[in-house]
Amino acid sequence: MNYKQKILITAISLFLSTLVVPLTASSGASKCLYVSSYHRGYAWSDGVEQGLRKVLTGHCEIRQIDMDTKRNKSAEFKQSAAVAVKREIESWQPDVVIVSDDNAAKYVVQQYYRDAATPFVFSGVNWTVKEYGFPYSNVTGIIEVAPLEAMLTHAIKYSGGARKAVYLGADTLTEKKNLERVAETSKKLGIELEGILVPSADEWKTQYRAAQNADFIVMGSYSGISGWDETELATFAVEHARKLTVTSHEWMMPFSTVGFTKIPQEHGEWAAHSAIEILKGKSPREIPIVANRDWDLWINAAHLESTRVKLPRKFLRKAKKVN
Repeated sequence: MNYKQKILITAISLFLSTLVVPLTASSGASKCLYVSSYHRGYAWSDGVEQGLRKVLTGHCEIRQIDMDTKRNKSAEFKQSAAVAVKREIESWQPDVVIVSDDNAAKYVVQQYYRDAATPFVFSGVNWTVKEYGFPYSNVTGIIEVAPLEAMLTHAIKYSGGARKAVYLGADTLTEKKNLERVAETSKKLGIELEGILVPSADEWKTQYRAAQNADFIVMGSYSGISGWDETELATFAVEHARKLTVTSHEWMMPFSTVGFTKIPQEHGEWAAHSAIEILKGKSPREIPIVANRDWDLWINAAHLESTRVKLPRKFLRKAKKVN
């Protein structure tokens, strides 16, 4: 490790120490550490934390560390953030560690805790855990999947039998994984998909306008796109919407027409229940890895008006509405 890396790790350790948040105090001896890959204020992470807090409060003392690797995307930062998490684990010695999303799984669990004594529960790992080699003897969790086939089938139907689509999202590890899955499902359904991942809000605007030439658009996440202004870009999206846009992310509904969205609270609740079972003496290897099962339907009335897409009355009655 060179001098620059040592300085970076020290700086990140100090930074993460300010993010170690006690969610609840408990008189019990059990200790639970929650490691989020991202940051507070990111809709998915906030939802996972809400589900976790709802179930786990009162069962153990909880500390939380936010690795902040959505806004800091370099491999060097992620590795240094993981070292800081490792130091917290070694210092505090929690009875169970809950991690959310891919970066914590990759840089903390896979790199340092394969078949270790410390039990881990992961949540929000996208689509598959094969690249991390899970399950380990000390690891279980819940995989994050989206209802892509249902979403794309409905997009084809509502676009009048469309066959050309564009995927538009951020240039991040998570979005690359999401794009791969959407591409696989699109191919299965006979959809010609163009994948576009962008680093900045200005580039997103350019590509969003160009995507109106496709039959429909699949909206990936904006998280990781620099210069993103939600209010400005929600207005921009409505003004330039000409084609149906579908998404599997609830927080992308201000920029989309229809949503088949995952529910982050489901991940937090499942992880918390599993952590409680581990605290009671169950081994992680006795808890099978699962995938989420629930999703919500959404519509954005402003986008419907701009695109003039006609949706069935049953869908309109059932779906949640974007304010």
